[in-house]
Amino acid sequence: MVLQRVTEIQALNSDDWQDIRDVRLRSLADAPEAFTSSYSREFAYGEAEWRDLAVTSKWFVACDNEPVGVAIGVAGWSGDPKRRELVGMWVAPSHRRRGLARELLDQVRTWATSEGATTLSLGVREGNEQSLTAYLRMGMRSSGVTMPEWDKPTKVIVVMECDLGSA
Repeated sequence: MVLQRVTEIQALNSDDWQDIRDVRLRSLADAPEAFTSSYSREFAYGEAEWRDLAVTSKWFVACDNEPVGVAIGVAGWSGDPKRRELVGMWVAPSHRRRGLARELLDQVRTWATSEGATTLSLGVREGNEQSLTAYLRMGMRSSGVTMPEWDKPTKVIVVMECDLGSA
Protein backbone atom coordinates (compact mmCIF):
# COMPACT_ATOMS: atom_id res chain seq x y z
CA MET A 1 0.00 0.00 0.00
CA VAL A 2 1.37 3.39 -0.97
CA LEU A 3 0.24 6.25 1.21
CA GLN A 4 -0.36 9.46 -0.68
CA ARG A 5 0.42 12.85 0.75
CA VAL A 6 -2.50 15.20 1.32
CA THR A 7 -2.76 17.75 -1.45
CA GLU A 8 -2.36 20.81 0.76
CA ILE A 9 -2.89 22.44 4.12
CA GLN A 10 -4.36 25.92 3.95
CA ALA A 11 -4.79 28.66 6.54
CA LEU A 12 -8.38 29.87 6.30
CA ASN A 13 -9.87 33.26 7.12
CA SER A 14 -13.29 34.81 7.63
CA ASP A 15 -14.07 34.67 3.90
CA ASP A 16 -13.79 30.89 4.24
CA TRP A 17 -16.38 30.70 7.03
CA GLN A 18 -18.49 28.08 5.21
CA ASP A 19 -15.48 25.77 4.80
CA ILE A 20 -14.62 26.30 8.46
CA ARG A 21 -18.22 25.48 9.43
CA ASP A 22 -18.28 22.35 7.27
CA VAL A 23 -15.04 20.86 8.57
CA ARG A 24 -15.82 21.75 12.18
CA LEU A 25 -19.29 20.19 12.04
CA ARG A 26 -17.86 17.13 10.33
CA SER A 27 -15.28 16.75 13.11
CA LEU A 28 -17.90 17.15 15.85
CA ALA A 29 -20.16 14.57 14.19
CA ASP A 30 -17.31 12.08 13.73
CA ALA A 31 -15.67 12.36 17.16
CA PRO A 32 -18.05 14.01 19.65
CA GLU A 33 -16.17 12.56 22.62
CA ALA A 34 -12.98 14.34 21.61
CA PHE A 35 -14.35 17.88 21.89
CA THR A 36 -15.75 20.05 24.65
CA SER A 37 -18.35 21.48 22.29
CA SER A 38 -21.11 19.65 20.44
CA TYR A 39 -22.51 19.33 16.95
CA SER A 40 -25.93 20.65 17.99
CA ARG A 41 -24.41 23.69 19.72
CA GLU A 42 -22.24 24.70 16.76
CA PHE A 43 -24.81 23.74 14.12
CA ALA A 44 -26.92 26.59 15.52
CA TYR A 45 -24.18 29.16 14.83
CA GLY A 46 -24.92 31.69 12.11
CA GLU A 47 -22.57 33.31 9.64
CA ALA A 48 -21.53 36.00 12.13
CA GLU A 49 -20.39 33.43 14.73
CA TRP A 50 -18.41 31.45 12.14
CA ARG A 51 -16.75 34.59 10.81
CA ASP A 52 -15.88 35.61 14.38
CA LEU A 53 -14.31 32.19 15.03
CA ALA A 54 -12.27 32.60 11.86
CA VAL A 55 -10.95 35.95 13.10
CA THR A 56 -10.29 34.97 16.72
CA SER A 57 -8.67 31.62 15.86
CA LYS A 58 -6.16 30.40 13.29
CA TRP A 59 -7.69 27.58 11.21
CA PHE A 60 -5.51 25.16 9.25
CA VAL A 61 -7.44 22.79 7.01
CA ALA A 62 -6.01 19.83 5.12
CA CYS A 63 -7.65 19.14 1.78
CA ASP A 64 -7.59 16.08 -0.44
CA ASN A 65 -10.41 16.96 -2.86
CA GLU A 66 -12.39 17.79 0.30
CA PRO A 67 -11.47 18.85 3.84
CA VAL A 68 -9.92 15.86 5.63
CA GLY A 69 -8.34 17.51 8.67
CA VAL A 70 -8.33 20.63 10.80
CA ALA A 71 -6.22 22.20 13.53
CA ILE A 72 -7.27 25.35 15.37
CA GLY A 73 -4.85 27.61 17.19
CA VAL A 74 -5.72 30.49 19.52
CA ALA A 75 -4.13 33.03 21.79
CA GLY A 76 -5.89 33.81 24.96
CA TRP A 77 -7.39 31.18 27.19
CA SER A 78 -4.25 30.91 29.33
CA GLY A 79 -3.77 34.67 29.49
CA ASP A 80 -0.02 34.24 28.90
CA PRO A 81 1.17 36.33 25.92
CA LYS A 82 4.00 33.84 25.26
CA ARG A 83 1.63 30.88 25.02
CA ARG A 84 -0.63 29.76 22.20
CA GLU A 85 -3.14 26.93 22.40
CA LEU A 86 -4.28 24.20 20.06
CA VAL A 87 -8.01 24.05 20.79
CA GLY A 88 -9.15 21.61 18.15
CA MET A 89 -7.61 18.87 16.02
CA TRP A 90 -9.36 16.34 13.81
CA VAL A 91 -8.40 14.05 10.97
CA ALA A 92 -10.96 12.17 8.88
CA PRO A 93 -10.96 8.41 9.47
CA SER A 94 -9.92 7.88 5.83
CA HIS A 95 -6.70 9.87 6.43
CA ARG A 96 -5.65 8.74 9.90
CA ARG A 97 -2.26 7.14 10.55
CA ARG A 98 -0.68 8.94 7.58
CA GLY A 99 1.14 11.68 9.48
CA LEU A 100 -1.51 14.30 8.79
CA ALA A 101 -2.04 15.15 12.47
CA ARG A 102 1.69 15.85 12.77
CA GLU A 103 1.59 18.08 9.68
CA LEU A 104 -1.37 20.02 11.07
CA LEU A 105 0.31 20.36 14.48
CA ASP A 106 3.46 21.60 12.75
CA GLN A 107 1.40 24.31 11.03
CA VAL A 108 0.06 25.44 14.39
CA ARG A 109 3.57 25.39 15.86
CA THR A 110 4.87 27.54 13.00
CA TRP A 111 2.00 29.99 13.42
CA ALA A 112 2.48 30.16 17.20
CA THR A 113 6.21 30.81 16.79
CA SER A 114 5.48 33.57 14.26
CA GLU A 115 3.20 35.15 16.87
CA GLY A 116 6.10 35.30 19.35
CA ALA A 117 4.95 32.40 21.49
CA THR A 118 7.48 30.23 23.29
CA THR A 119 5.03 27.52 24.41
CA LEU A 120 2.20 25.67 22.69
CA SER A 121 -0.35 23.92 24.88
CA LEU A 122 -3.46 21.84 24.35
CA GLY A 123 -6.02 19.95 26.36
CA VAL A 124 -7.06 16.33 26.05
CA ARG A 125 -9.98 14.76 27.86
CA GLU A 126 -8.79 12.45 30.61
CA GLY A 127 -9.21 8.87 29.42
CA ASN A 128 -8.62 9.68 25.74
CA GLU A 129 -5.49 7.52 25.68
CA GLN A 130 -5.28 7.40 21.88
CA SER A 131 -4.96 11.20 21.66
CA LEU A 132 -2.64 11.43 24.66
CA THR A 133 -0.32 8.85 23.08
CA ALA A 134 -0.45 10.53 19.67
CA TYR A 135 0.43 13.93 21.11
CA LEU A 136 3.31 12.44 23.12
CA ARG A 137 4.66 10.93 19.88
CA MET A 138 4.39 14.36 18.23
CA GLY A 139 6.58 16.01 20.87
CA MET A 140 4.02 17.21 23.38
CA ARG A 141 4.46 16.45 27.09
CA SER A 142 2.20 16.50 30.11
CA SER A 143 2.34 19.85 31.86
CA GLY A 144 1.25 18.29 35.14
CA VAL A 145 -1.84 20.51 35.08
CA THR A 146 -5.45 19.39 34.82
CA MET A 147 -8.59 21.48 34.71
CA PRO A 148 -12.32 20.85 34.65
CA GLU A 149 -14.23 21.14 31.40
CA TRP A 150 -15.94 24.51 31.21
CA ASP A 151 -19.49 23.12 31.01
CA LYS A 152 -18.92 19.71 32.62
CA PRO A 153 -16.91 20.30 35.80
CA THR A 154 -16.84 16.58 36.62
CA LYS A 155 -14.87 15.93 33.40
CA VAL A 156 -11.12 16.55 33.49
CA ILE A 157 -8.87 18.02 30.81
CA VAL A 158 -5.19 17.05 30.84
CA VAL A 159 -3.02 19.95 29.71
CA MET A 160 -0.09 19.09 27.44
CA GLU A 161 2.56 21.45 26.10
CA CYS A 162 5.77 21.82 24.13
CA ASP A 163 8.47 24.43 23.92
CA LEU A 164 8.57 26.16 20.57
CA GLY A 165 11.82 26.33 18.72
CA SER A 166 12.88 22.95 20.07
CA ALA A 167 9.80 21.02 18.96
